[in-house]
Order: sequence, then structure tokens, then C-alpha cells
Amino acid sequence: MLELDSEVMSIREQCELLSLNRTSLYYKPVPVSDSKLKLLNRIDEIYTADPSFGGRTIGTILRREGFAVSDPTVRSYMREMGLYAIYPGPNLSKRVQESLIYPYMLRGVDIVYCQE
Repeated sequence: MLELDSEVMSIREQCELLSLNRTSLYYKPVPVSDSKLKLLNRIDEIYTADPSFGGRTIGTILRREGFAVSDPTVRSYMREMGLYAIYPGPNLSKRVQESLIYPYMLRGVDIVYCQE
């Protein structure tokens, strides 16, 4: 823990011992604006309704609802919240080599329907 009014060690020496940048010591985080918070909540609602929607689709929906937001901004906010579109990946139609292949047992057998 840093002591800002220490007479034994300067702030520079304390930060050096802790491997801490002095700029991060003085940084005051900026609070999130209400408009950004409203936009983030709406992005989350749209994504929760259909997780297959990506940044473009969500951006289009938001613009229809009256939000003035671009697709890169929507993608940036989605990345910030950890939201990623769910979609099929590559090579899904390729066969898994470890899976067993079962032979077709009825090949060459005459299948006749008997009605008694």
C-alpha cells in the first residue's frame, strides 16, 4: 500500500519498489455517461434475444430505433462487453477421423413385405 504523505520514502521510490507507474497512481476513472449506458443496455438486450446477431445487424436495429451509432462503435462496445456472434465455424461438414464407420448390414439382402 502506498503512503502518499510518507516522510521516509518518496512516492517515486514507493512506486518503483512496487513496479507501479506513477501515472496510474493519479488516474481518476471517468464515469460512464447515461447515453452510453443506455446504448450498452440496448445492445445487451438485442444480443440476448438473438445471439447470432453481429455488429452490423445490431447496428442496423439501433439506427432504426433512433440511436446515432456506427457499426464500428457497436462492434467496439460488443467487444468491451465480451459479446460475440454465434455462427457456424469452418470445416463443419468434414468427417471426424476418430469416429467409427459402421458397415451397412442390409446390402444385398432382399427386403420383402409379407402380409398374412
